[in-house]
Amino acid sequence: MKANAYKEAGVDIVAGDALVERIKPFAKATNRSGTMGGLGGFGALFDTKAAGFNDPILVSSTDGVGTKLRIAIDADKHDTVGIDLVAMCVNDILVQGAEPLFFLDYFASSQLNVETAATVIKGIADGCHQAGCALIGGETAEMPSMYEKGDYDLAGFSVGAVEREHVLTGETITEGDVVIGIASNGIHSNGYSLVRKIVADNKFSYSDTSPFEGSATLGDALMKPTKIYVRALLPLIKQNGMIKGLSHITGGGLTENIPRVLPEGLGVQLDARLWNFQAVFKWLKKFGNLSNDDMAVTYNCGLGMVAIVPENKAAEICLALNQAGEIATVIGRVIKNDADIRVDILHMDTEWAA
Repeated sequence: MKANAYKEAGVDIVAGDALVERIKPFAKATNRSGTMGGLGGFGALFDTKAAGFNDPILVSSTDGVGTKLRIAIDADKHDTVGIDLVAMCVNDILVQGAEPLFFLDYFASSQLNVETAATVIKGIADGCHQAGCALIGGETAEMPSMYEKGDYDLAGFSVGAVEREHVLTGETITEGDVVIGIASNGIHSNGYSLVRKIVADNKFSYSDTSPFEGSATLGDALMKPTKIYVRALLPLIKQNGMIKGLSHITGGGLTENIPRVLPEGLGVQLDARLWNFQAVFKWLKKFGNLSNDDMAVTYNCGLGMVAIVPENKAAEICLALNQAGEIATVIGRVIKNDADIRVDILHMDTEWAA
């Protein structure tokens, strides 16, 4: 067989090697205590003892960024989607109380474009830096005929650890506990199939000036990366008696995600006047002709994370989160609720008017 036969079949090993060399500095910059070795091995090693854990429970998550990736490709904006990938994984393990330790990525395309792939993976490294975890490995796959030319796919895998005594289960949540909302910075990474439909149905272009965000293009505004809440929330998680439950507001929105951390027989009553329903959501609601219920079950509606805490700790927790750079405020309470709908949001009609 000729040495270039695999390349003629559509797979360029030289390009793959070039990508590994390009991304090694990005990965090295994310090293943290516990990291062992570097990129290029058959597997990745991590030492939890060196990371400072005594009795750790490992917590893992895998995710992607959904069809937000389609906008990244169509708008030719690849520098932030890697942050989204990390955020979707590390925020999920954070709600169990876990500190993200390391991250691995999977990047697949029909034909490897080294420049695009390196830009995406640099974004992944940026996300890992924000989350305090190490990018210790991954996989780059060229699969001719599996993807259209110029397309690529992403998946991420994060592993974290939490001391056994600090695992968050929500089981101690009781009636009268306070709900704290922590602001999102926009859509994050869920509901983008509907976003794309609204853009297409209303004949918007990603190169248009954003109708809801200053001088940015619509593509740039829609590609704003998902917030990573690790650094703000971890110190509070590690203090016993502060946070009883956390909910990452992703697919399923407010109405589906908050009940995941509530014991049976409990619900929450929220007041929409107490947080910012951002302009991007009003735009989606108007041009998508969406109901309040559509919004609440599809989008984060301005809240990227929800914490349930004891009433006597609420002010202290809000202050700490605000000092850490987040926008956090009390938005409701835990109530008795055996009904199918366990999230009651008051004042949506006035506060969410498009």
